Amino acid sequence: MSAQTSETPAAGTPSAAPAAAAAPGASVAAESRRTGPRPGSYVIVLFGATGDLAKRKLLPGLYHLACAGLLPDKYRIIGSAPPEYALSDAEFVAYAEKVVDRYCRIKPMGSSWDEFASRLSFGAASPQDPSPLVSAVEAAEKAIGGQPGRLYHLAVPPTAFESVIGLLGSSGLAKGDTKVIIEKPFGEDLASARELNAAVHAVFDESQVFRIDHFLGKESVDNILAFRFANGLFEPIWNRDHIRYVQIDVPETLSIEGRAGFYDATGAYRDMVVTHLFQVLGFLAMEPPTSLEARPLRDEKGKVFDALRPVDVRHVVRGQYTGYRSEPGVRPGSDTDTMVAVRVEVENWRWHGVPFYLRSGKCLAASRQLVTLGFREPPLRMFPAHRHDVPMGRVNEIVIDFADPGSIKIEFLAKKPGPEMTLGATEMKFSYDDSFAQANALEGYERLILLAMLGDQSLFTRADGIERVWEISEPLLTAPPPVEEYAPGSWGPASVDRLIAPNRWYLH
Repeated sequence: MSAQTSETPAAGTPSAAPAAAAAPGASVAAESRRTGPRPGSYVIVLFGATGDLAKRKLLPGLYHLACAGLLPDKYRIIGSAPPEYALSDAEFVAYAEKVVDRYCRIKPMGSSWDEFASRLSFGAASPQDPSPLVSAVEAAEKAIGGQPGRLYHLAVPPTAFESVIGLLGSSGLAKGDTKVIIEKPFGEDLASARELNAAVHAVFDESQVFRIDHFLGKESVDNILAFRFANGLFEPIWNRDHIRYVQIDVPETLSIEGRAGFYDATGAYRDMVVTHLFQVLGFLAMEPPTSLEARPLRDEKGKVFDALRPVDVRHVVRGQYTGYRSEPGVRPGSDTDTMVAVRVEVENWRWHGVPFYLRSGKCLAASRQLVTLGFREPPLRMFPAHRHDVPMGRVNEIVIDFADPGSIKIEFLAKKPGPEMTLGATEMKFSYDDSFAQANALEGYERLILLAMLGDQSLFTRADGIERVWEISEPLLTAPPPVEEYAPGSWGPASVDRLIAPNRWYLH
């Protein structure tokens, strides 16, 4: 059965967009505009504006925010790339129209597109010559008037982070009301994360830095906070006395898809576990914050990271799908993990003795994003028949699906109809699809870009947090176990199941 919920949004939350779905080609006026906090005037600069992330997420996301009435009244968007990839303003508008048409839920038509397109321009930049970008920013600020803020989004390869940060500092573009969004992965180990933090802090104060993880912008991930802390039914049992394991499972069916240059130097652990899964773990395991403001929320997540034990390589499985070493661009004999499963422990009063199992990888049997909390079983001797009807370990679980649009499912035992006391597995389920208008949802990137303009760092990673996660990863990064081969379309090597025994993966 489905949970029934009210559609009234919580006051002060920036997570809602239009109140009704827009048809293709809808104008700004045709969509209901949401009341709530809106940022002041901004110049938004997209570094890597012709790259894959900008194509699939950032340009379509900004257009959706504009149609939803959530961008500032006065704004300009400047695309930037190295001089060899430079576009004219007209070429950038044509490129943006093409990618928005393909990847945005609202088609680029009518007055909504004309208004958005009029705000677009391009400014190439390199450390040797940032002048085209400087001129484009100055022209945008003059068109807006006053003193607009500047938001720089570094949608560039990690190897370019420091050079772009240095360019912003040396060119004077980092002065005044500026903010910078930095993509993942933030470093590749503790030493490189510290070096990158030092380079960033040489130009920007920590209050200006937004290390983005689009998982934390998902409605269903943030709903973990509401599910726990707004419901007296669940928070009292969210601890080691009642929970016997936690799984965070993010398998993918996709291969590396021509990204060997990035992936072979990164692997599944750096790409997914450090960047995404540990961040979700922080939300799951934190103590109640005093408020949902940035400082108390990030303080509590930081305490979880402080309590994480260093990764024990005996509790790690690294896999590599058959055929990976034949992918174009992969090093001969590569030992890169395309799948990883890790058992970690949070050593504090709430979670002592509860294993957290994290798994992610490429070419697996399904593409899912699940959190599963398994509860301790009560004595069931009075129900002897249950052994024949319910597979062991498939009941008394809370399953949070945080793939958009998301759901929460509670699995439990109930009596089957009939003369005997026979048990069967059943469930109660909340689904965003059934319970709220989907037009109210923003994608992760859309929401996080909006929060960055509002100066809200609550869903962004702090410097000490990212360094701590790399610190507890050092044993694995220093002496990783060898990769084990697995067949594409499987759930990984057989040792993945042994890692979690006597429990079982929810996705099995």
